[in-house]
Amino acid sequence: MDATFWAFVGLIIFLGIIFYLKVPGTITSALDARADKIRDELDEAKRLREEAQQLMAEYQRKRKEAEQEAEDIVAAAKKEADALKEEARVKSEEYVARREALAEQKIAQAEQDAMSEVRASAVEVAITAAEKLIGDKVTASTKSSLFKSSLAEVKDRLN
Repeated sequence: MDATFWAFVGLIIFLGIIFYLKVPGTITSALDARADKIRDELDEAKRLREEAQQLMAEYQRKRKEAEQEAEDIVAAAKKEADALKEEARVKSEEYVARREALAEQKIAQAEQDAMSEVRASAVEVAITAAEKLIGDKVTASTKSSLFKSSLAEVKDRLN
């Protein structure tokens, strides 16, 4: 009996003890449990990945909606600003036109006032000149007869 035989016998006994203690079954069940755990973790990871993709798609949709809303707000603001600018331009033109009309009216009134003053001055000058000319040429008797004829004419008109 040599050492190889006893080594073989020891191996057989060792293998017998391993099978008696159901070590292969325990290892198999442990490996199966580990495989199930890994499978569950993979399923959970897949579910989480799908959920993350759904969330990402939802956030991208919301981002696009927000960008569109921002563009709409900017467009509306530009449109409103243009409308306000146009309204201000129209009001400015109307204001200038009213001021021009008022200035033209004032100028026309000033012209009329100036013409009236010139006429009044001309009338005064003419009356003064006429008085002077008539006063030099008319004698006292002529004045008396002119006064009487003027008085008679005024009385006739009053009656």
